[in-house]
Amino acid sequence: RAMAGPPGLKPLVAVGQVTSTPDKELNFAACAGLVREAAGRGACLVFLPEGFDYIGSDTAQTLSLAEGLDGDLMGRYAQLARDCGVWLSLGGFHERGQDWATTQRIYNCHVLLDPAGRLAAAYRKTHLCDVELEGRVTMKESSFTNPGAEILAPVSTPAGKLGLSICYDLRFPEISLALRPSFFEYLRGRWHSRPGRGAPTLSAPHPLPRGAAVRQHRVPRQVLLRARAIESQCYVVAAAQTGKNHERRTSYGHSLVVDPWGAVVAQCREGPGLCYAEIDLDYLHRVRREIPVHGHRRPDLYGTVAAAGLAPAP
Repeated sequence: RAMAGPPGLKPLVAVGQVTSTPDKELNFAACAGLVREAAGRGACLVFLPEGFDYIGSDTAQTLSLAEGLDGDLMGRYAQLARDCGVWLSLGGFHERGQDWATTQRIYNCHVLLDPAGRLAAAYRKTHLCDVELEGRVTMKESSFTNPGAEILAPVSTPAGKLGLSICYDLRFPEISLALRPSFFEYLRGRWHSRPGRGAPTLSAPHPLPRGAAVRQHRVPRQVLLRARAIESQCYVVAAAQTGKNHERRTSYGHSLVVDPWGAVVAQCREGPGLCYAEIDLDYLHRVRREIPVHGHRRPDLYGTVAAAGLAPAP
C-alpha cells in the first residue's frame, strides 16, 4: 500500500494519461493498471483524466453509458483505492444525477476518493464548453450536460489541500483564485482565513483534429496552466487523454504538473502512461512569503470599473 511518507519526505503524486474509448471494461483495466503501478512507486495520490470511465462516439452513446455515483463502476474504483491505499482523483465521470429522469442530461463530475474508498468530494463542472472553431472543432456541452451549482472547498490530502476543477474551467481564473487553499478553508458554512497549502487540479481530454490545430493548441493550454499556477501560487496538476479515442476524436496528451512559480516539473509525452512529481510544500510557502500576492489584492476596487464609467464601449 502507498502511504504518506515519513516526516521530511515530499509527497509523491502520479498523473495518469490514458486513451479512453466507448469500452468501459478496457478503460477500467487500463486505468487500474496505472493506479497499481503508481501505488507501487509510492505515490499517495493518483490523478486520472476527464473521461477516464469512457468517451462515447456520439451524444446518444455518451448518455446511455452514464452511471450514478452509487453505480458499479464507481464501486470498483472505490475498491481499487482501498486495495492500493491511495487517494484517487477521477477527473471527469459521466454522472447520472438524481435529476436524470427529468432532465435526461448528465453531470461532468470530478470525483475524489480517499484510501478507504470513501467519497471525499464530487465537483460538478460549472463552466460548460460551447465553442465553434470554424473548420476545426464544434462542441456544445450544454446540449447533454447540466452545469454544476457550486465550487467545492479544497480537501486535505497527504499532498496538501486539493481544489477540483475540470477542463474548460481552466479558462476562468476566478475559480483558481477561489480555490487558493492557503487562505481559505470551508468550515461550518463560512470561509475562514488561515494559512495552509494545496494544489488545484484540472482534468482535460482536449479533443483535437490532427496537424496544425494540435500544434497551435500546445502553447495556449500550457500557458493557461502556468498562468493559473502563478496567479494562485499553487501546484497545478492537469491529467489528459491521449491518442485516438474513436473514429472522430483524437486527444493531445501531455499531462503535466506545474509548480507555484509556473515551471513544468513533470510531463507525459504522447501515449498512455504516468508522470510523477514531488509536491514541495516548503517551496510553495517560500514562494508565497517572498511575493505575497494575495495580501496585495485590492478587492475594494475589483468590479467597480463599470460604476466609475471606465468600462469599454460594447
